[in-house]
Amino acid sequence: MDEKKLPLTAHLQELRRRLILSFVAVGAGFALCYTFAQTIFDILAVPLLKMMPTGGSLIFTSVAEAFFTYMKVAFIAGLILASPFVLYQIWAFVAPGLYRHEKKYVVPFVLAGSFFFALGIFFGYYVALPVGFRFLLGFATDFIKPMPSMKEYLSFSIKFLLAFGLMFEFPVVLVLLARIGVVDSKTLAKQRKYAILLIFIFAAVLTPPDIISQVLVALPLMGLYELSILLSKIFGKKPTPVQSSS
Repeated sequence: MDEKKLPLTAHLQELRRRLILSFVAVGAGFALCYTFAQTIFDILAVPLLKMMPTGGSLIFTSVAEAFFTYMKVAFIAGLILASPFVLYQIWAFVAPGLYRHEKKYVVPFVLAGSFFFALGIFFGYYVALPVGFRFLLGFATDFIKPMPSMKEYLSFSIKFLLAFGLMFEFPVVLVLLARIGVVDSKTLAKQRKYAILLIFIFAAVLTPPDIISQVLVALPLMGLYELSILLSKIFGKKPTPVQSSS
């Protein structure tokens, strides 16, 4: 009985070790990023501040709001900083249970996923946020002044950027589904018109109600869909050749 339980015990010990290492890495990333938390927040606030009226600024409405906002910024930045190490710990834990042909796909998909996620973040930061703020702050008048708080801006911008980061994972997800045979490039091509419709609906929800902003967001997504079709054709599961009976 003990011999049968030993592999499970060893498995749990390995999981515990990987979790501890991951928590230590995130903690170290948090401690490092906290020393630069104000600078990181200032960079994050640039898209808003550029669109605000002259002399406009962010405020905090409670005594501890600035402190806790910087804490959240440090934690998020530390998590991002430690993510390569955390992903490696996940990989090291699950790798022994994978087949050889499964292992060779993990690293490329992790790298591709990281690349497209970062690409989505950059697109949201440099394109989508400025477009959105230009429209939203246009409602200001001589009697109505925009005075966003630090906490509200951090929550809004992080959710917005994460949405674009996840949205840009589209090609990776579709190629993965094509690789395991759930979809194929021909099916994706046939469903193009429905995908374009959903993309424009999504763009209309995320952007101000003007056609230029919607097209500005929709075009890259359409490009990602076309890229997904191409990559699915190259890396998708190949049909098994039918063997003729002699």
